[in-house]
Amino acid sequence: MIELIPAIDLIDGKCVRLFKGDYAQKTVYNEDPVSQALEFQRLGFRRLHIVDLDGAKSKHIVNDAVLSAITQNTNLVVDFGGGIKTEEDLEKAFNAGAHMVTVGSVAVTSPEMFIGWVEKYGAERIILGADVRNGKVSINGWKEDSSEELLPFLEKYVRAGVRNVLCTEISKDGTLAGPATEMYRKVMQHYPQLHLIASGGVSGNDDIRQLEANGIPAVVFGKAYYEGKINMEDLCWQNE
Repeated sequence: MIELIPAIDLIDGKCVRLFKGDYAQKTVYNEDPVSQALEFQRLGFRRLHIVDLDGAKSKHIVNDAVLSAITQNTNLVVDFGGGIKTEEDLEKAFNAGAHMVTVGSVAVTSPEMFIGWVEKYGAERIILGADVRNGKVSINGWKEDSSEELLPFLEKYVRAGVRNVLCTEISKDGTLAGPATEMYRKVMQHYPQLHLIASGGVSGNDDIRQLEANGIPAVVFGKAYYEGKINMEDLCWQNE
């Protein structure tokens, strides 16, 4: 059964969604992220994906107080990403209650440091963030594209013990245009042992069913929920 992970993206302490990662095209969906997280818990979700968009842009954690408020007021298992560039940031996220952290840019720019974190904190607590645009891994809040291609990039880290990968197709993010199912299917064909979390483009229940039918272990969704495109009654059985 596919794992369902709602998302809260943070700018200025508010729940927002961007369009294709463009900070100039943001929509505020909730001024109070804690109330939003409590609503997800009430609906029966067990997991929550939090992205510190301010942090991703400024290259250090910004919204750790919001993370702390959410983890103190809910029982959700939270993974947190955005702006984690140093071990100090990593510790800050864990100290604020994150169960897992998603790290992307560091895995591109400082592979040895990233592998060191996986070894020190454990593969269950470090999620490799692989955000893709035009087939290449993107970094620093999607502001820069690297020369790393997705499959070779993943292979290096699978060998190093990475088990959890959050993969966003940036051109799909916030578009409600359907996820990059074919890309995820290829990843699972190459690395069936991965707990792959698909992200970007989910437009409703049918997309989630399609990902599940293709053997994708988990999915993150945000805009589809906030825009009322997901039939919760149809989904809730999956969280029981």
